[in-house]
Amino acid sequence: MSQVTLWLLRFTYKIVKEKLTVSDSKALFHEEFPFVIPSLYKRIVDEMLVELNLLNNQTEFIQEKYFCVGLRETFNELTKGYEPKMNIEKLFKALCKSTNFQAEEIIKSSQNTLKDYKNKSLKEISNLIIENKPNNHYYSRIFSLGIYKIISSAKDFIDEEDINKITIIKEITEVLKIPLSRTEKDISLYKSNIKKLNQAKSLMEETIRSEREKRNKK
Repeated sequence: MSQVTLWLLRFTYKIVKEKLTVSDSKALFHEEFPFVIPSLYKRIVDEMLVELNLLNNQTEFIQEKYFCVGLRETFNELTKGYEPKMNIEKLFKALCKSTNFQAEEIIKSSQNTLKDYKNKSLKEISNLIIENKPNNHYYSRIFSLGIYKIISSAKDFIDEEDINKITIIKEITEVLKIPLSRTEKDISLYKSNIKKLNQAKSLMEETIRSEREKRNKK
C-alpha cells in the first residue's frame, strides 16, 4: 500500500469518520504498530481488530461503559505475558486508532466504571446495572464480557465452569433485554480461550526451560 493511500486512510478516520474495510484497518494498524507480534498473540490481535472494525461499521452501535470495560479488561487478560511489556499499551492504542475508537476514552470509562462497582456484592452490582442500564445499546461479545467482568469482580462471586449456574447472568440479561443463550455462549467461549491461552503459555515456558537446560548441559 502506497504512502498516499495510507495518508488518505488516516484522513478518513480522523476527519470524515467514514467506514473502513477490514483491509483498511489492518493497513492502518500495521502503520501504527510496526513491531513483530509474538506468534502466540497474532490470532488474538487479528480477531480483536476484525471485531472492532465490524462494530465501528454498525450504525446501531454505541460506545457505552460496559463495552469499554469489556474491551479494556479482555485485552488486558488476553495479553498477559506479552513481551516486550512496553509495547502492550502501544498495541491497544493501535487497535483502537485503526478502527476509529479512542483508546484514552475507553481506558478512562473502563476505570471509572470498575471503580463504581468495586467492593460490592452481587446483589449490589445487579441493582446498579439495573438502575444504570443503557437506554440504547447494540449487543456485542465485548459488551457481554464487560458485564461478566463486572459481575466477576463482586466480593461474593463464585465462578462456575457451567455458565448456566451463574444465575445473576440470567437476571441481568432479562433486564437489559439481551439474548441469554448468546451471552452465555460468548462468556463460555471467552473462558475457554483464556484457559487454552494459559495452557499454551505454560507449554511454551516449559519448552524454553527445557531447551535452556539442554544447552547448559553441553
